[in-house]
Amino acid sequence: MQYFQALKLGQKRVAASREYLNKITNNRAMPALALRDTKSSTWEPVGEENYYAIVDESSGFVLTDTSGYIVSLCDKDGFSKTIVQGVTKEQKDMLVSQFQKDGIPEFKGKVILPV
Repeated sequence: MQYFQALKLGQKRVAASREYLNKITNNRAMPALALRDTKSSTWEPVGEENYYAIVDESSGFVLTDTSGYIVSLCDKDGFSKTIVQGVTKEQKDMLVSQFQKDGIPEFKGKVILPV
């Protein structure tokens, strides 16, 4: 796929995921990755599917001065499409409950976050 085609499709998928996450987090979601790192010269957009992942910020993924969790919606390979950071344990538990209610599966592998 050409770079601009992959980027546009990835941006569309990021926007859809972010819209959903914004709806359940009071507009706190930020866009993340639109393209997948394929370790080759081909360009691929992030996947269309949504999985949720919870990352403990104290585990070395600190993006802000606040502690807590990062909530990510990612594709089947763990590429984050949208994130919310600085989530408390109580907020995390409520979000996980909402994801389960909405039928969004948990991602159990290594989550790829934006740098």
